[in-house]
Amino acid sequence: MASGSGQVTAAGTAGKQSKQRAAALAWLGGEIAGYQKATWRWQRTMGVPLAQTEGRLLAGMSIQDVERAVRLWQRRAVVARRLAERPPHLAQFLCIHRYEGSWRDGGGPYYGGLQMDLGFQRTYAPSLLRAKGTADHWTPLEQIWTAEKAARSRGIWPWPNTARFCGLI
Repeated sequence: MASGSGQVTAAGTAGKQSKQRAAALAWLGGEIAGYQKATWRWQRTMGVPLAQTEGRLLAGMSIQDVERAVRLWQRRAVVARRLAERPPHLAQFLCIHRYEGSWRDGGGPYYGGLQMDLGFQRTYAPSLLRAKGTADHWTPLEQIWTAEKAARSRGIWPWPNTARFCGLI
């Protein structure tokens, strides 16, 4: 009788530990997913390649490895946000904005604080245009990063008059 009750206790303990592990993995997996989403959002905003996952399944990892993955994605999210909040030409685009419209300017044919026409928006921010509509519905940071994407190939020339006022050309 004693050996039978020991087996039942061991089986019950193993089942409880399995449930606890599954709950921990589910919670940690949610943390990873949130940090991945934040990282990728900022990376998409900046127009840079997205950080890749290792492709490992959480169920096959130790809790310690999953916790390390949480910390890795948390660091990636923090770094991506810091980079996104400091566009390379922020001061220049803020100067241009001063002579253009409000960040919420919806009076076509130019939209937003950097007065982007629809062709410009389709070229440099097609996913934002699809998801949020015209630039007057985007955050100022999204508008500036769209201008940064354009500046990579066209320089500051889409804003010739205001760039001159700012001493940029």
